[in-house]
Amino acid sequence: MSAEPAPAAAAAPEHTPGPEPPVGGGEAAEHRALVLTGFGGYEKVKVQTRRGADPKPGEVSVRVHACGLNFADLMGRQGLYDRLPSPPVCPGMECAGTVRAVGEGVSDRQVGDKVMVLARSGLWQEVVNVPSSQTFLMPEGMSFEEAAALLVNYITAYMILFDFGNLRPNQSILIHMAAGGVGTAAIQLCKTVENVTIFGTASASKHDSLKESGVAHPIDYRTMDYAEEVRKVSPKGVDIVLDPLGGSDTTKAFNLLKPMGKVITYGVANLLTGQKKNLMAMAKTWWNQFSINALQLLHHNKAVCGYHLGYLDEEVELVRGVVAKLVNLYNQGKIKPKIDSVWPFDQVADAMRQMQEKKNVGKVILVPEAPKEESKKEEN
Repeated sequence: MSAEPAPAAAAAPEHTPGPEPPVGGGEAAEHRALVLTGFGGYEKVKVQTRRGADPKPGEVSVRVHACGLNFADLMGRQGLYDRLPSPPVCPGMECAGTVRAVGEGVSDRQVGDKVMVLARSGLWQEVVNVPSSQTFLMPEGMSFEEAAALLVNYITAYMILFDFGNLRPNQSILIHMAAGGVGTAAIQLCKTVENVTIFGTASASKHDSLKESGVAHPIDYRTMDYAEEVRKVSPKGVDIVLDPLGGSDTTKAFNLLKPMGKVITYGVANLLTGQKKNLMAMAKTWWNQFSINALQLLHHNKAVCGYHLGYLDEEVELVRGVVAKLVNLYNQGKIKPKIDSVWPFDQVADAMRQMQEKKNVGKVILVPEAPKEESKKEEN
């Protein structure tokens, strides 16, 4: 990664050689990529031109049609996400596209296959080379936008709900940022289990949408104390809390649990308060970070779990098993990624702002070219 020269700061597309696969390109011709040129505000992500290479043994080259934007990408832009290599670097942990070439020794993929791709970074490009083990065949009838919205959010939601959370019929759950990507996925997955009571936090303008999707008790975290609101309905608290916030909210989550309850912490969204890194927010979140020792845990009859998909990149079979279950649920019509909006690479700043200002309901998608008007209407 460090061999990549620093690109110029011009706003127009620039040419820089691509980084090492699995992040790199996949053809001799030039292609466009989004590059984080340094940590900071929205303007630090620029469209640049890159020259690709043929896929190496074990790799496939994919023509990318859609990419997912995740909260970790916003954190990475500010230098707050440790799984993103140092700039200049191409971000992007998920995309969907068509296999355009296969490397030596690849037998499970062929040219023309429609695939979803998962990687630590590097997927916000028109062409990517990745190990074939990091690709998953798209279900029949799924759009590229949906495919780019599936992997990160639904793998995360599935594993925290079922592997850690052990969600069962007649239980209750609190889902923070319920209108976001993971929140939307978690709500849909909760609906696959009988009689689960869902509490969800989101700004008031999103409550109707949340109710339609199956949230029994939407809570406006901006004007209400969500812990008090949960206890009005359920005095003993809830069985599971999904915590993407960190800081003092993890403590509140732990205190909201019923006996045998579980809090699964999977992010530190409280660090993100504006376009650029906020040292006060970092200090406050760190100071308020939840801490408990084993003896206290024993007396409480509660569990605290931590989940980070970025550190499961070696667990190929584990992740593949989860994706197989998700594809099965999609084919049964039980889950369907909800697309908030679709943005061309040139408007990446607007796409990031949409998510950072929490205006999205569902997934924010990036596409190499501007989407046609009709498809944009369909998505919204």
